[in-house]
Amino acid sequence: MSRARRQILGACLGAFLLLLLYRYHRTNDGILPSTTPHAAPEVILNFEINRKYLWRKIPVRYPVAEVQPLPVTPSKTLPKVQSADSKVSRLNLDRQTTRQSAAKEAFERCWKSYRLLAWGADELAPLSGSPKNMLRGWRATLIDNLDTLWIMGMHDEFKKAVAAVATIKFEDAQSPEINTHDVNIHLLGGLLAAFDLSADQKLLEKSIELGDMLYAAFDTPNRMPIIHWNANKAAHREEQLAEENVLGAELGSFILEFTRLSQITGDPKYFDAAQRVMEWFDKQQDATKLAGLWPVSVNAKEELFDDDTFTLGAEASSLYKSLPRAYALLGGKVPMYRKMYENATLTAAGHNVFRPMNPEGKDVLLSGTVQVAMTDNGNSQTHLESQMKYRSCFAGGMFALGGALLNIPTHQEIAHKLVDGCIWAHQVVPLGIMPEAFDVVPCASQTNCPWSEWLWKQEVWKKANSLEPEPNPTLNVDTFIKEHRLPKGFIGISDTAYNLRPEAIESLFTLYRISGREDLLDVAWDMFQAMQSATQAKNGNAAIVAVTDEGSEVTLKDPMDSMWMSQTLKYFYLMFSSPDLISLDEFVFNAGGHPLKRPKAS
Repeated sequence: MSRARRQILGACLGAFLLLLLYRYHRTNDGILPSTTPHAAPEVILNFEINRKYLWRKIPVRYPVAEVQPLPVTPSKTLPKVQSADSKVSRLNLDRQTTRQSAAKEAFERCWKSYRLLAWGADELAPLSGSPKNMLRGWRATLIDNLDTLWIMGMHDEFKKAVAAVATIKFEDAQSPEINTHDVNIHLLGGLLAAFDLSADQKLLEKSIELGDMLYAAFDTPNRMPIIHWNANKAAHREEQLAEENVLGAELGSFILEFTRLSQITGDPKYFDAAQRVMEWFDKQQDATKLAGLWPVSVNAKEELFDDDTFTLGAEASSLYKSLPRAYALLGGKVPMYRKMYENATLTAAGHNVFRPMNPEGKDVLLSGTVQVAMTDNGNSQTHLESQMKYRSCFAGGMFALGGALLNIPTHQEIAHKLVDGCIWAHQVVPLGIMPEAFDVVPCASQTNCPWSEWLWKQEVWKKANSLEPEPNPTLNVDTFIKEHRLPKGFIGISDTAYNLRPEAIESLFTLYRISGREDLLDVAWDMFQAMQSATQAKNGNAAIVAVTDEGSEVTLKDPMDSMWMSQTLKYFYLMFSSPDLISLDEFVFNAGGHPLKRPKAS
């Protein structure tokens, strides 16, 4: 072959490869269109490079007989969830733009402090100005905020962050043990969301590298993942067994990220791993002590769900919120997630969700914890603990999204009341911020609940004495209420802190996008101002020791969890943005607040 012909052939081949790369970046989901209806999607990657990664070299000890592929039936056209009414905010564009800018400025201030004082570390301690490593020193704040940088238009900072992320070696760490749940929702979720937004190939390569590492934690006899996982032992092929006591929500938290990674790469092994776990949850859903819900703790090694504590709160939120989102991410092609969501919310609405007695007579709802005990005659008996936790505020957004996706009107009503319950809990505290955990008096009826000052004080007395070794019959309730600064309706505050959590604004944002309720914009702004005013420190924002303190009495504490920037401030920014920025019809948010792109219907 002549030199000229070789040059022409080489040019044609190069043009063909460039065309493939172009088509890859132009497709909606980052997946190449296939030439056959159900062919596995491809990905433009240098797999000779990827095979060098440690976790691709280690043989699988317990391989599956057959890898379950992503569903290949045509995607359903799911209902639009974002309300056209949410565009009304554009009539007040100047005001919303000012509020959006305030949220961005708060983020920029925190990001600058992190970049100057803790670059390369997981978190910044804003009071001491020192770096902290809480997640193996893998720059958690950096990865957690890649998508936030992109969403806020900080593209120069984004490029610098991506360059830094590309140098991370996930095989190197300051501690041999990792929490795979945290790594999955914050780091893998952050990488995938940033790739979905930017199509930066370096982020996809790091996603695959980290996904392969997490996949190795599923290499147990029953394919249940290890949450508190010693990566060093796994790398040396030591025996791996699932844990006997682990939070169920941590086990069920992989489905969104692993599904999205399989959708992007065309490698079904990630989806297969997470789906097997969720099928286990599906089979056990009606066999627990509170049928429909899963207990807080499970025995993954023996595959037992025999614990007796059930909640939508802190220990379970990531599991339940993933159900309608997995249904959407899979295009409605796996009806199991619809069934799991409907069964779970039916039980929760009947047992965990309650109306709190309050002096304003507000028709609001909160979510508590149910304990199940066996009676002498072998029957089960349920007891509601009417303690509300900040993380339970996610439930309003879950009911709003699930109700819209699955066309369940009653869930929209529940969603409004749950969100209003969290708003009430913020507003009755003088600082304007809800505490991490507090107790109230549950109403006997959700339809009629008159205020009783006598009953409230009686329950305060009972709660106060329940915390003491010996009851004090002479306890002065009025003095106790004043000393502990209990708002009317609260009978105790078991955790007075505010740890920069996002769940309240997450649900406000979700409900606003779905319902178009204009009053939520002002509520969110008041909430933002209260949080910013109370938590702002020299080098960012810090958690509050006691929200019952006021003014100069407010005491702050280190560190600044990355969720403050990656979730709380991001949701405030999106709340005051145009509704087409990260539309809920195009993305689902994972438990770490990272938007993953929903495939379009076939």
